[in-house]
Amino acid sequence: MKTLSVSAACLVLTAVLCVSAQASLPRATPDAVGMSADRLQNATALLRQFVADRKISGAVAGVARRAKVVYLEPVGLQSFESRTPMTERSLFRIYSMTKAVTAVAVMMLHEEGKFQLTDQVSKYLLEFKDVMVQDTPDAPRRHPSRAITIEDLLLHTSGLSHRTSDLYRQLQVRSRAIELPQFITNITRAPLMEDPGTRFRYSEATTVLGRLVEVWSGQKFDTFVTARILRPLGMSDTSFWVEAEARPRLVTVYQSAQGGPLAPFEIEEVPFTERPKLFEGAVGLVSTVPDFLRFSQMLLNKGELGGVRLISAKTAGAMTKNGLPASVLQQRGGAMGWGLGNVDVVVTPNARGYLTSAGEYGWDGSAGTFFAIDPARETVVILMTQSVPASPDGLRQKFKAAVHQALID
Repeated sequence: MKTLSVSAACLVLTAVLCVSAQASLPRATPDAVGMSADRLQNATALLRQFVADRKISGAVAGVARRAKVVYLEPVGLQSFESRTPMTERSLFRIYSMTKAVTAVAVMMLHEEGKFQLTDQVSKYLLEFKDVMVQDTPDAPRRHPSRAITIEDLLLHTSGLSHRTSDLYRQLQVRSRAIELPQFITNITRAPLMEDPGTRFRYSEATTVLGRLVEVWSGQKFDTFVTARILRPLGMSDTSFWVEAEARPRLVTVYQSAQGGPLAPFEIEEVPFTERPKLFEGAVGLVSTVPDFLRFSQMLLNKGELGGVRLISAKTAGAMTKNGLPASVLQQRGGAMGWGLGNVDVVVTPNARGYLTSAGEYGWDGSAGTFFAIDPARETVVILMTQSVPASPDGLRQKFKAAVHQALID
């Protein structure tokens, strides 16, 4: 009898896991899981109206309830220029929704004992030993009151800033044309905005975490994410750039300036159709609605999908509840917390337009995507479009409300 080599056996195992994960989200009629098919049509009508009004070129939306897909609807066009229609497999730049995937990679390695959440970042990235704080642009730099920890990076309490900040743009901290080690050098040359642990500031911390994944795993960040998360979950359309054969499925980003007509808008100097040098934990992935439904269902299932377990139920629970200390939560407004999973978490109901129930969590992307997971209602809602601004005329909130109104038990 012929035996398989180790590498061949691994490929077979991976294929089996992928099939298992993909099969774990069966389709169901809305009424079978406590939703109204007629009311869900209102959500479709809303999207079609936005397309008809030229507020977006098109969109793909998906809803899963009780681990079954009940709604998967493409509307409009991928591109006005090519007249290519949206399909279920249309590809979207998901930008900051990448953060949740990176957080899973980090917490997988945490479970393997590679680090502790209280570890100082400088233990693994020596460049962080010399970071300084600058309280105002004119103030002298000073040493921080304490070192940045891994937990600070996950909770965005590190003092680091956002890629679009004036400071980071002036210092050219981030570019898809540089590699992660250079990114770390660049970001540590810039001052922190405040002492670690004192404020929630949404930032480039998640791309720093991507570099830490490399240090802890001994693999390139994209290799780890693909092998340990995307393939096991059957997310075959999710990647850090779009290969030539898939480019016809990549949706064009459109921008509307001051209510004018939609025009194609190139966000990046190195587009997503080219292999970047920088594999970013914060904003790097391209995905589809079906793929991200699987990822979201894994989180809702407390770390498991179709027999594939990525993280323990305990870890998944910790990632999807508020992790901000009371003082920082209050400084943020008290209504919206933040989880180790790099997701917004509702502390006070109706605090955010598309995250409305206590315990609901999710996040969005700057080019027009969002996901929302409601554990109490066992529901996942995803909407993907490619638009700047990301939610024209409150599209995210209106779509989520239309889906919510379709729940009947």
